[in-house]
Amino acid sequence: MSLMKKTNPREGGLTILFTGLPSSGKSTLAHTLAKHIENEFSRRVTLLDGDEIRKLLCSGLGYSKEDRCLNILRNAFVAAQVTRHGGIAICALIAPFAEVRNTFRRWVEAEQGTFLEIYVATALDVCEKRDIKGLYAKARAGEIRGMTGIDDPYEVPEDPDLLLDTGGEDINQSFERLLAWLQSNGYLAILRRKK
Repeated sequence: MSLMKKTNPREGGLTILFTGLPSSGKSTLAHTLAKHIENEFSRRVTLLDGDEIRKLLCSGLGYSKEDRCLNILRNAFVAAQVTRHGGIAICALIAPFAEVRNTFRRWVEAEQGTFLEIYVATALDVCEKRDIKGLYAKARAGEIRGMTGIDDPYEVPEDPDLLLDTGGEDINQSFERLLAWLQSNGYLAILRRKK
């Protein structure tokens, strides 16, 4: 299932934010897209993956609402700077709060970049079945607190640029639909620009 809206590419670089619950498929799609762009367009990609970023850029942050917001804003700052210089930033972040995602968009667009919010709308029960880290099971057992989707909120995007539900299809099918949408809306043209 997908929901698409028409937006227009801007003059600068490109930031794509994959947002959704843990284990929804965000990272897989982000990594696949980054590799595709590097191979097919010979463009370098800055990949900001939530798990990796938390180890370095945001290592001192916890999981309070304030820390989660700061985590996303730090990623937004980096992505906006990449976009400012005509680069490509692909972000795989839970990004549970709508207000912070909107700030992310504003910061990128203030740098004349294109910002795309891709909502990976995989159902909670599917995410729980996929969870290789066992975090959902630990949250259900009360061993950990602050798990997005269990005892911490995820504010569903009301108007994403693209909605992908990876629950009912192979991840390759979701990626092909993503690629077709990027092509039909002119976003692949940004990747062809020489920087």
